[in-house]
Order: sequence, then C-alpha cells, then structure tokens
Amino acid sequence: MQADEERLKRWRMVLGGGDADGTGVGLSGDDAAMDAALQAVYEPRRSDGRRGAGLGESAPRLARWLGDIRAYFPSSVVRVMQKDALERLDLTRLLLEPELLDAVEPDVHLVGALLSLNRVMPDTVRRSARAVVRTVVAELEDRLAHRLRSAVTGALDRAARTHRPRRPADVDWHRTIRANLRHHVPRYGTVIPQRLVGFGRRRQTVEREVVLCVDQSGSMAASVVHAGVMGSVLASMPTLRTSLVVFDTAVVDLTDRLSDPVEVLFGAQLGGGTDINRALAYCQGLITRPADTVVIVISDLHEGGDRDEMLKRVAAMTAAGVQVIVLLALSDEGAPAYDHANAAALAGLGVPAFACTPDAFPDLMAAALERRDLTEWSERHLSS
Repeated sequence: MQADEERLKRWRMVLGGGDADGTGVGLSGDDAAMDAALQAVYEPRRSDGRRGAGLGESAPRLARWLGDIRAYFPSSVVRVMQKDALERLDLTRLLLEPELLDAVEPDVHLVGALLSLNRVMPDTVRRSARAVVRTVVAELEDRLAHRLRSAVTGALDRAARTHRPRRPADVDWHRTIRANLRHHVPRYGTVIPQRLVGFGRRRQTVEREVVLCVDQSGSMAASVVHAGVMGSVLASMPTLRTSLVVFDTAVVDLTDRLSDPVEVLFGAQLGGGTDINRALAYCQGLITRPADTVVIVISDLHEGGDRDEMLKRVAAMTAAGVQVIVLLALSDEGAPAYDHANAAALAGLGVPAFACTPDAFPDLMAAALERRDLTEWSERHLSS
C-alpha cells in the first residue's frame, strides 16, 4: 500500500496536479515544495493563461527557487532544471546578480549563459562569474586533461616508430616480440624476429601543428566552452604548436590566452553571425608545415559568408597536405541542427563532418595525429 501511495505521488508531480490528473493525491511538506519547484519551470502558466507559480522577473523568487532545488534534488537533476529554466523562462539577465550566481550549481550550460552576457556584465558580477567559470573548467580538466595528454603522446609515439632502428636501444622489444610471434622456433625456445619495431628518434621540438577554429555563434556555446579547455590542454604539450581562433563575422585569435582557459572563455563573445571562410583564411596564415598540421573546425556550418570560397579554401588546404576535420558540435548534447548541404560538400572533398562528445575527443585527436580514416573512426566510435 505504501509503495502504491509513493507511486501516485510521483505521478501527481509528473502530471502537475489539478482536478483532471486522476490521482486524487494531495501533497504536503517536502513533497509540496518539490512540486512547486518543478511547477515553476515546467508549468509556469495556468490553463487560463495567467501566471502560476513561475519565477517571473523576481530575483528574490529565483534565489529561493535555486535554494529549493539544491535542497530537494541531486546535482545532476539541479543542472537539468537550471538549464531548462534559462531556456524556457528567459532568465539569463537575472544572472547579473552576484547573489544568484553564488546559489547556482555550476555547469557548462550556465557558463555558456554567462559568456553570452559577457559584454553587458557589470564589474560587480564579473568576479562571481569568473568563479563559476573556473569551477566548471577545473571539473572538465580533471575529467579530460590526463586522457587527452596520454592519447596525444601515444599517437606521436606510434607515429615516430620505425621498422629500421639503428641502435639496440631504439628497438621496442615488447612490440617486436608481439609482431614476430609466428616466427617462434620451439627448438631454440625463442622468437627469431623478421621485422624490428623501433621507438624512432623522437625530437624534443614541435612535431605537429593543431589549429582549433571555433564558431562562437550563440548556438555553439557548449562547444566553445569545451574547445577552450581542450585547446589549453593541447597548448601545454611542447610537442604540439596549438592555435585557437574563434569567429562569428569577425575573427579573434586567442592563442596568447591558452595558458589560462578561463581567460580564453572570457575572450570569446558568444552571439553574432558566421563567416567560416574568413576564419579559414586567417587559419591558413598560421600554418607553417601543412603536412604536419591538423585543422579542426568546430561549427554547425551555417555559413553567412562566401560558401564557394570556403569550399575552395578547404580544398586548397587538403591539397597542401593539411588534415581538416569538421566537428558539428563538441558537447554532450548530440548532433545539433547543421547545414547538411555544406557538410555533404565537405565530405565530397574528403573532409569528415560529425558531432563529437568531449569524452571521445582524446581518441579523435589520436586518430587525427596518426592520419587514420576519420570517417571510418567516427562510424565506429560515435555511432549511437
């Protein structure tokens, strides 16, 4: 009986109450408070069109709501409710209140909202906003930085191997033995290698150039956040020369800020149009070793500039030996709305276009640095 009552209470919260919900259940205490917190976002208007228990334009009411959801729901649910409140109720300008920022649960979507307000953010709010951004950046670095560095280092090690090591110290004996197991000679109890696998002569200088070219239009907010963090991690590796370029209808080079991802993110200006061709023209000027360069364009491909010139520019870059990759999104939200015609045209040039999650990005970088077939890689690793 108790289990049935609990189930009816949950249905009551899902259906939103009222005479027509069919549950016949009333709520009190914490259950009523939880229901009110849900109703504020998911049922802000009554059936007669009047405002119900919504958050409205009141900063104090929003502050109380933020405190309630943190008290009654786990962090993962709090983040979803905050995101939905920002999108459904257009509350972004209310975040220009320091006391509200102190109450929110930091996440990527909140950072995107704050960055979109960067131009109008008063100095009194900026310190709280930076604290929120730094918290999210630290969480992303803890989750991804080690994996990304390991993947890149492993890819460069594999790319540096040779089958003609000149000195015994250059022989990778573990891989040599595995590669020659079929040449095992039982009479001698050993393997006689027919092919040596060597470590190669790794240079201590830059081995690859990586250019991140990131669309900072409003729809790409989560991708900008992840790209800023990834770019900072890549820039910390001395074997890579990493550049970060963000664009809308203008182009901004944030490479000199890569030592601090928070500075990178506050250097972005979310919103505006999109001119991919202009951004690629700038990126071309950064490339000094085309055959050793990977250019990753992060964009939904809704080009507002010269489409034909953009495609010609990509064709010229690939013909010169540059590996160009298009990520339609770098986020956990799946494939976004994107320009299918431009994606198909790029695929015809041998440039794959697909959405990538942050967790898959380290493996993507390894595959790119090893010059593997990325269309095949994406089908194997990113298919749902």
